Amino acid sequence: QVQFVESGGGSVRAGGSLRLSCASSLSGFDTYTMGWYRQAPGKQREFVARVTSNSVSRVYADSVKGRFTIARDNAQKTFSLQMNNLKPEDTAVYFCNSVPSRSAAWGQGTQVTVSS
Repeated sequence: QVQFVESGGGSVRAGGSLRLSCASSLSGFDTYTMGWYRQAPGKQREFVARVTSNSVSRVYADSVKGRFTIARDNAQKTFSLQMNNLKPEDTAVYFCNSVPSRSAAWGQGTQVTVSS
């Protein structure tokens, strides 16, 4: 069963930074687009960022553009999300998955809390 395991969350003040990491057991990892998603309390899960298999293309949600950077390491089957200038509205549980997502592969996520 494919799994994605997120790590690196925490609590920071507004303006701070965090780096999230994702480890995947997906066979053929280097052929898939990978992405980060988040779910804030009382809201639906939303797209945050994605990176193509060869890292040529990166796409971000408007709300994080210019502040977050997605990257991947195909040799390690991992990818990351560098989050700078965090805002209270970034508070959410962050998940990683392929794009399109695999419904059975969602992990527990990692909590990011940003205080003002």
